Parts: sequence; C-alpha cells; structure tokens
Amino acid sequence: MTPNEILDMLHGTLHTTGIFNFQWNVIIMWGVGCMFIYLAIAKKYEPLLLLPIGFGIFIVNFPLVPLMGDSHGHPQLLQFFYRYGLQWEVIPCVIFLGLGAMTDFGPLIANPKTLLIGAGAQLGVFITFTGTVLVGFTLKEAASVSIIGGADGPTTIYLTQHLAPQLLGANALAAYSYMAMVPLIQPPIMRLMTNAKERKIRMRQLRPVSRQEKILFPLVTAGIIALLVPSVIPLMGMFMLGNLMKESGVVARLTDSAQGSLMNIVTIFLGISVGATMQADKFLSWKPLFIFSLGLVDFAVCTIGGIVTVKIMNLFLKEKINPLIGSAGVSAVPMAARVSQVEGLKYDKTNHLLMHAVGPNLAGVIGSAAAAGMFIAMFD
Repeated sequence: MTPNEILDMLHGTLHTTGIFNFQWNVIIMWGVGCMFIYLAIAKKYEPLLLLPIGFGIFIVNFPLVPLMGDSHGHPQLLQFFYRYGLQWEVIPCVIFLGLGAMTDFGPLIANPKTLLIGAGAQLGVFITFTGTVLVGFTLKEAASVSIIGGADGPTTIYLTQHLAPQLLGANALAAYSYMAMVPLIQPPIMRLMTNAKERKIRMRQLRPVSRQEKILFPLVTAGIIALLVPSVIPLMGMFMLGNLMKESGVVARLTDSAQGSLMNIVTIFLGISVGATMQADKFLSWKPLFIFSLGLVDFAVCTIGGIVTVKIMNLFLKEKINPLIGSAGVSAVPMAARVSQVEGLKYDKTNHLLMHAVGPNLAGVIGSAAAAGMFIAMFD
C-alpha cells in the first residue's frame, strides 16, 4: 500500500469512530441515564425498570452505535425490541398479563365502593389534558401526556403509541419516574389534604372473599370493559386473563411463568427499549422537557383527586373511610398502597390500612385504562 492509501484508510477509519462524530449534547443524556442508574442502585427506586431505562439512555447516546437504526433493511438490536415490542404494543400487554397473575382482587371485591376512589383519582388526567392543550400540544399529544398522572407505565405506553408515538420516550420516562418517586411525592400532599382526626379513622376489617367471587371477577370485569371501552381490551383482557389463571388454581405452571420468567424478560426489553428512545436530538427540546415537569403536576392532582373523592364519600357514609387511602387511587401498584399504610401508622401504630388501600389502588389500574380507552375512542 502506498502512503496515500494508508492515510486514506486511517482517515476513513477515524470517520467511523464516535470520537470524530461526537456532539456535546449527548453528555447531558449520559448524565440523565446515570441519574436513573443511581436512583435504581443507591435509592432502590423501582430498580427493575429504572436500571435498564437508565442504561438504555446512556448507551444509545454514543455516536454511531448500531442500536436504533436499520441495517440493510433490518432493524438493529434495540430498534428490533422497540418496533416489535412497543410499536406493536406487545410488551405492555404481556406485562399486564404478569401483573394480573400477581394480583389479588379480594380487597376490591370486598369493598367495591373503592372503585369510586380509583375513578376520582383520574381527576388529574382530565385537568392536565385541558391545560396541555392550552399550552400548544395537539389533542392527541395532550391525551397521551395527561395519562401520566395515573402512574401506570404500560397504559401510558399503550395510549402514547396509539396517539402520539413521537412522545413515547418522554411519556414513558415520566410515568415510570413518578411511579418510582411515589414515597417522596405523595406523603406531603396527603398531610396537606387531611387533618389529624381523619388520619386516625379506623376501618372495619374486610369481609372474606370466596374463591367463586375471585374467579367470576376477571370474567365479569373483562366483559364490562369489552362492552364499554373495547379499545383497551388488549391490556385489560390480558390483565384479567393473568388474574383468572392465578385464581383458578389449575394452571400453576402458567401462572408461575407469567409472574416470574416471562415478566422478567419483558421488563428487561421494556426498560432498555424505553431508554433507547431518549436520544439527545429528540429529547432535548421543549416538549419532552415540559412533559417531564408537567407529569409531576399531573400526578399530584391525581393524588389530590383520590383524597377529595374519599372526603366527599364520607359526607354520605355512616362508616367513614380513612382519606389516606385515597392517594392509593393512582395505579402505582403496590407502592401507593404501601405509602397509605406507612402514613397511617405514623398517627396510629395499630391502624393498618394496607388491605383497605389495595382496593383503590387496583381500582386506579382499571380507572386509568378506562380513561385511556376514552381518549382512544375520541382521538384515534
């Protein structure tokens, strides 16, 4: 080889390195990715999700990495996960299958009034929708952003992919971030919205729920949802299937797989795929950054909505409901219910609210899915 040929080869090789193609804005995204990894490892905030999300953000923001493009007509690694897992809406539905297999609807069946609390907690969704339209988002974008307040990651992904796929990364990141920070965000709001007397309200022990009721519940619920909001039946149908598998007691192997290995696999794919959508050139603009800050307001209003709903219900009920369980009306399962328990014990060490809070917590899952179905019906 001649010296000129060697120089040309070295020059061409240099052009294929990330160093030659480096842009300074990726440093910001490296910091964002490392922050999520730190929260997952050091603070243990939703580590099963925040760790792969953080790594996805970190690794995809290196120049020229063959992860989120197409190569010779075939999707690259993370683009493959994103396209066939999220764009085709497979991963959110499979996650709901696993969640259903882990869920006990007994507290909700024993106290069906808590369905109203889950519905009331969706207040923030519709307030945020109105506000988001006013600041310049389209109707579809506003709908996809507003569902963040329900703190339900799979539902957020499902709705966003239907209405505003260009916002998927920002919406999913905000939803899972605020799910992780439930123990930090909700307690100050709960104390602000309740007084000492209300926090000490003791609730009667829930009645036992029969096996027959638990088997019928997913069938009846799936049928009602299919009739009223058919657009979300891929999510809620899988949720109820997982629960029916669990409660039937006859498919233990399938239930174990849905709860364990299958759930773990799709969680990895979900986390790294969501993180991989957060490329610097797409994320560092006003809309994604505004969405992230707006999500906090949305989540706070949803928390307030659940508490206020309990207060209104107490005006008409002989047996009062402790308003601390109203905050569990968001669908951050089971973290929001645990926060209600922890806050209640601070004011009465013998007042255990966990099982009472599980009811509105599960109702919130159904409520956020119903809200998503309404938006799909209106705008898709």
